[in-house]
Formats: sequence, structure tokens, C-alpha cells
Amino acid sequence: MRAERLVALLFTLYSKRSATVAELAEALDVSERTMHRDIAALRNAGVPLWTETGRHGGVRLVEGWRTRLDGLTSREAVAIFAMGVPQALAELGLGTAMSAAHAKLFATLPPALREQAQGMAQRFHLDAPGWFRAADDTEHLAAIARAVWEQRRLRIGYGRRDRVVQRTLRPLGIVLKAGVWYLVAEVDGDVRTYRVARIDGVEETDERFERPADFDLVGWWQRSSAQFEQSLRTQSVQIRLSPLGMRALPAVLDADAAVKALEQAGPPDEDGWTRVTVELEEPTIAATQLIGLGDEVEVLGPPATRAAFVAMVRRMAERHR
Repeated sequence: MRAERLVALLFTLYSKRSATVAELAEALDVSERTMHRDIAALRNAGVPLWTETGRHGGVRLVEGWRTRLDGLTSREAVAIFAMGVPQALAELGLGTAMSAAHAKLFATLPPALREQAQGMAQRFHLDAPGWFRAADDTEHLAAIARAVWEQRRLRIGYGRRDRVVQRTLRPLGIVLKAGVWYLVAEVDGDVRTYRVARIDGVEETDERFERPADFDLVGWWQRSSAQFEQSLRTQSVQIRLSPLGMRALPAVLDADAAVKALEQAGPPDEDGWTRVTVELEEPTIAATQLIGLGDEVEVLGPPATRAAFVAMVRRMAERHR
């Protein structure tokens, strides 16, 4: 994108102070003709550039001039505008900080680049929650985020099925997954996950703790999520799918698991239907998932899953007689 490239050119000139058009074109992977146009665009935007011919000539920033965007890459500068102030940051208590960052960036960019970068916010929007569901209660999220940042122990009440249990924990991180907030914390030497909406109360303490130097939140979450998903898939279910059912399977089941199962399937039979093996949960839940395929699926086994599917179909048929 041109706005991003112009900011990159600005930073390149600031770091080099002087470079030939050919060097700049190579650094930004564009033609020299494009680089000449970009240099002209920076001049028009108010950046004080001048060129010097000869063996040691090149494009230079006027001595003493400096941008106040030091430390930001071009992608970071544009990304701040593209992000806007999503609800997720506001819930974490960082909405004001993002607004301040916007204001500072807006004030430091040259006018022409300012308009182009600001236009990014009108073209990209992050909306994390899924469709047709109310947002989780995030009453305690800001306090939890503060404890994570300051490395302070927390005392929480956590809602189980029929009671609220008390926990004293070391908060290590916060994760937003499909519009749902989770707290990752260490309790009694184990790292566990708590759904923020089920936290009944939070008491911040003055007790600091040392965050494990080798704890990687992203890596831990990926491994934990994979293990959780695998723990739920307790049975291999054999099904037959029509051509329409083959296309619909990724929308009914976990998309990645469905695509993997389809890739491993054999050729269609003489009726055009294909045998597929999918990893699913216990029989009743599996039947509930597969019923979404309507009459484009036939459940072959295991017997318990086939029986659960047939019983569900019969109850539906009786109800709609």
C-alpha cells in the first residue's frame, strides 16, 4: 500500500540520512520510477528533502529535521490507524491509551500521509464476538488486566455448576477467544484457565510474584486448546455423505477437522456418496452435530452413535407428523 510505503521511505531516509534513488528503490522493492514519485509525494507532504547530484549525491533529509515517530515501523504506524479503538481494548481498560496513541500519531504524520493513514480506519474493522450471542460479562476484566500487568496475586470467586469456589492465583495472561475472555493463571503449581464471565468477585492484593521467565502465553494457549479439543473427540464416527453433504461438512463440524477428514476420504461409490471418518464427542453430542447435515448424511457407526442419531430423527419425525 502506498501510505505504508511512504512511511517506510520516511523511516529509511531518517536511518540512512542519505541514499541514492537506486538504493531506496532496492530497499523498498519498487522501481526507480516509483521511487521518484514517492520522493515527490513526501516533499508535497511537507517533509524537507533535497537531492544532490554527483558521485556522492543522493536523497537527503534536511539536517536537524527529525520525525517524532522514532521506534515505530511503517506497518505499526498504519496498524494503529487500522485498529481504531476496538471494544476489546476498552474492556481491558486500554481504550484511553489507544485514543492517546491515535492523537499523537495523527499529530506527527505529515498532512498527506495523515489523510492516507487515517483512511485505513475506514476500511478495516475488528469485531471479535460471534454471531447471535450476547457478549460476556466483563465487569472484572480491567482489574484482572491490572493484576496481570503489575504481577500481583488475585483472590477470586469462581462459579462452578452449583457453587462458588475461592481461589488465590498468580495471573499470567488474558486471552480473547471467539469473543470470550479467559484468564490464564497459576494455582498450586498448575497453569489453569478461567472464563472471566464466571468470576464472581475479584480482590486485588499487594503481594507481588515473579512471572516464570520461560512461560509463553501464546504457545501455552495453543497447546492447551489443542489438548482440550482432542480430549473431547472420544470416538471415530463413520458416515456416508452426499456431494452436498461433503460441501456442508466444514460448516457443521470443526472446519479444520472436517477438511482433514475429507482429504483422507476415498472415492465416491456408485451412488456418488462418500465414506468419511470424523472424530467426534460422545454419541449424543455427535448425533446433535451430524443432524445439521439433514438427509445428506448416513451414520454407519459406531452402533451407539448410529442409534442416538436414529432416535433423534424418529423423535423429530414424530413431532412433525
